[in-house]
Amino acid sequence: MKVRMRFTKMGKVRFTSHRDIARVWERVLRRADVPVAYSEGFSPRPKLSFGLALPTGGESLAEYLDIDVDEGRAVPSLDELPGRLTEILPEGMESTGLTLVEPGADSLQHAVVACTWRIEVDGVTPADLAVAAEKALAAESLVVTRERKGKPVTDDVRPALVSLSVLASPSSDGTEVRPERPAGCVLEAELATQTRSLRPSELVRLLDAEGLAGDVRVCRLHQWIEAGGVRAEPVALPDAPAPHAHGRAS
Repeated sequence: MKVRMRFTKMGKVRFTSHRDIARVWERVLRRADVPVAYSEGFSPRPKLSFGLALPTGGESLAEYLDIDVDEGRAVPSLDELPGRLTEILPEGMESTGLTLVEPGADSLQHAVVACTWRIEVDGVTPADLAVAAEKALAAESLVVTRERKGKPVTDDVRPALVSLSVLASPSSDGTEVRPERPAGCVLEAELATQTRSLRPSELVRLLDAEGLAGDVRVCRLHQWIEAGGVRAEPVALPDAPAPHAHGRAS
């Protein structure tokens, strides 16, 4: 049996690396007495599979973890498991839901097609940020340079910019932006992860080309999967918004 867990990563714990978060989960599941299945071989490892890595320093309301459960041992109540794990998790991490994974389902790495991000920007006026966002959406192409196999490669990532808007108040997850951020200095972007992805840091650099400057703080609000032409979250929450439709935003 495989279980898919949704959890948050907020506050100071955002500086914990992806690898260290994996170690945190190994310890928490062991303390909660969850019967995690182990791999075979000389060095057995717990069968845990994480979704797309969150940038170190980034926050998230929608992180995911797949857990292979050893059904030969006593399995705790799945309804009670999120609360049980939250009691053990470090501050800033909370288990917010879970679901069973159907046999043969795609891994999180392959299933997630897009993510929604909140990007808080310092050192920029709301008017300048709005102009930069409008230019990015109106652009026929957005080119970034990346390194592959030690060589610089240029990619047009405009198709990966699904939507982009400047927020004046709460974002779509229902949480207020931080009070030290002036109204209009927060972006909400939906960025594709397949087939050509766009990272929040790359989007900010593209906007910087319009003369913007300052530090940013990102929070992943949602991850989206697609099945049978319908998009949804891997583990949906009751108040989750509907995803944006396919196609270029305007």
